[in-house]
Amino acid sequence: MGASKVAARKGVLSAVVPDPQTVTVSGIQPGFHIRCEGVPVADWLCVCGQHERARGRAAVIALSARVIVGICSHTTASEGRAAS
Repeated sequence: MGASKVAARKGVLSAVVPDPQTVTVSGIQPGFHIRCEGVPVADWLCVCGQHERARGRAAVIALSARVIVGICSHTTASEGRAAS
């Protein structure tokens, strides 16, 4: 029996490295939060789970203009593209 067949039966050990960009958040409700101490920072946690952060006055104003709390613009946009 060849060495490759023996190795295949034993299986190959592998390690799954977590994605450094993935963040698991628990206990935080979806919504829009603005902090104005120092540099303004806004966090939007959408009901679909998407998270967006804006830093700086202009970016916070732009994000606040796009956000509608309780309505997901992420799935609505993708559904519209799929339908067309």
